[in-house]
Amino acid sequence: MRFVIVGYGRVGSRTATILAEEGHDVVVVDTDIDRLKRVSDDEFETVHGDGSDEDVLVEAGIETADAIGAFTPDLNVNFAACMVGTHHGCRTVLRIDADYREDIYEKYAAEVDEIIYPERLGAAGAKTALLGGDFNVVADLAANLQLTVLEIKEGSPAVGKRMSELELPESARIYAHGRAHEPLTIPLPGTELEAGDEVAIITETDRADAVRAALLPASA
Repeated sequence: MRFVIVGYGRVGSRTATILAEEGHDVVVVDTDIDRLKRVSDDEFETVHGDGSDEDVLVEAGIETADAIGAFTPDLNVNFAACMVGTHHGCRTVLRIDADYREDIYEKYAAEVDEIIYPERLGAAGAKTALLGGDFNVVADLAANLQLTVLEIKEGSPAVGKRMSELELPESARIYAHGRAHEPLTIPLPGTELEAGDEVAIITETDRADAVRAALLPASA
């Protein structure tokens, strides 16, 4: 697959490196020329420029990319990059800081495919470590497994089905479930899914599309 990564800070650089190590084509866009100089020629391509500028993203290959990850600290740049990605048919992943209000989150969440909170992920790892767990185990699974949270929307083939009745790929597991605006908890086999519910899923990366087809409306 081909990915455009906007922002070569801690989040963007690590994401780009993992994708490249897995054999994907990666192009990194950043305004800081010194950051881009740290990238060796055999790692991935780089483009010096503003990730919110469509011409820059076209130079980076957005027209043929499968997805764009906008990971700069500037939410406006990230959102603009994602909107360009949407225009060119890309999957869009937006970085947002955890201290934004819920209404700000909802505004942006409605326009992109996924939102990530780097600070929240770091805090989750720290809490797990403090409680005696090994959060690195989850990180080590990243090459083969994908963790995601999906909302069950009106029109989803999952609405009205019990957990035990869902037709998911054999490798996929729902590990948490929550009603609308309620915390996620461990799911029960007899729980019937409703529109507005959220489910947290772990699946093999190459089966993620099949999971989405089983849980999202056909038009999603």
